[in-house]
Amino acid sequence: MVTTAIVAWCTLLALAPLRRPLALGTISFLSGFVLNELPFVAFYYLLVSTWLAIGQGGLDSPSDWAAAGLAVLAAAGLVVVAWRGLRTGPAVNRALSEGLGAGWRTALDAGMAARLRRLPLARILFGPFFFRRRDVERVANISYGNAGRKNLLDLYRHRSHPPVGPILVHLHGGALFMGKKNREALPLLYRLASQGWVCVSANYRLRPAAKFPDHLIDVKKVIAWVREHGYEYGADPAVVFVAGSSSGGQLAALAALTPNDPAYQPGFEHADTSVSAAICLHGYYGYPGTKDRSPSSPLAYDGTDAPPFFVAHGDRDSLLPAATARLFVEGLRATSSNPVIYAELPGAQHGFDRFHSLRFDTVVEAIEAFTAWVRSREMAP
Repeated sequence: MVTTAIVAWCTLLALAPLRRPLALGTISFLSGFVLNELPFVAFYYLLVSTWLAIGQGGLDSPSDWAAAGLAVLAAAGLVVVAWRGLRTGPAVNRALSEGLGAGWRTALDAGMAARLRRLPLARILFGPFFFRRRDVERVANISYGNAGRKNLLDLYRHRSHPPVGPILVHLHGGALFMGKKNREALPLLYRLASQGWVCVSANYRLRPAAKFPDHLIDVKKVIAWVREHGYEYGADPAVVFVAGSSSGGQLAALAALTPNDPAYQPGFEHADTSVSAAICLHGYYGYPGTKDRSPSSPLAYDGTDAPPFFVAHGDRDSLLPAATARLFVEGLRATSSNPVIYAELPGAQHGFDRFHSLRFDTVVEAIEAFTAWVRSREMAP
C-alpha cells in the first residue's frame, strides 16, 4: 500500500505538476520528472508488485482492495503519461516544418538523410538507463583551461576514428552552481558519436566561486579548444554545434549570440568561437517582463547575426516555465535571418533529457534532422 501510494503520488505530479511557489515547483519536479519520462518502469513495478501481493495472500481485506484500486488508478495515469510522450513526434515534426519550410527534407544531403533512424523502442522499454554503446569510446577528463576540475571535458567518438566528424559541444545544467559533464543528454551524445560525430561534454566554473561572465568565458575556451585540437581526435574544426541543458542551454544561447566577442575571450581574443547552430534544451533565457536585461540573459542580445537555433521546452516545466522560451524565440525570430525551431513538448517536465524515453529519443531524432539540414546547407554550392 505504501509503495503503491508513492508511485500514485509521483504519477499525479507528473500529470499535473505544481508550479508556484518555487519551492512547491521544485518538489513537484523532483517527485514527478522520472516517472514523466519512464512510465513503463513504474508500470512494470505496479504490475509485478500487485501480482506478487495477490499470489501471496489474495485480496482479503479492505486495505488490499484499496491498494489494488490505487494501483489501477496509477496505471491509468501512467498510460496518459506515455500518451503524452508519443505526442512529441507530431510536435517536433510540426516545429521543423514551421521553422525550415514544408519541403525541408528534400534539402537534406542524401547520405545524412539515410542515417536518420527510428526510435530505439527496445532500449526505451527495457534499458532506459543504459547509455553506452559498443562502437563509441569516451576519452575522459581532458583539460582545456587552468581551473582544475572545472576546466575538464569528456570527448565521445566512434571507435573506428573516422576523419572529419562534425563537433557537438554540450554544456550541463544546474543553475550555474552545481552539475557535472556526464549527467544530461547522454543519449544524444552517444547517438551522435555512433554516427561519426565528435561530441564534447564540458565542466565549467560554477557559483559562488565564479560569477558571470566566467561561465561563458569557459564555454568560449571549450569552443576554441575543439577548433584547435579537434583534428587530433578526428573532428572537423569547421563544423561546431553548441548545445546545453537548463543553465547549459542559457550558456549555449549566449555563446551562439556572442561569436568572437573579445569581452568574453580574455587572452584568446583572436580565437574563432562562432558556431554553426545552437541547440537549447529546457533552457533558462531570463525573466520575462523585466525592463533591466542582464548580460547573463540571452534576451539581452540582438539576434541579427544569430546562427540557426533549435529550442525544445516542456509545456509542464515547473522550474522554468515555457513562457520564457516562447519570449526568447519570438525575439530571436524578429531579428534573425536564420531559422529558429521551437518545439514545445506536450507533457514534458524540466530535465527531460536524462534517460532514453519516448520523448527524448524523439527529440534526439529531431536534432539529428536539424543538424543534417544545417550541414547540408553549408555543403551546398
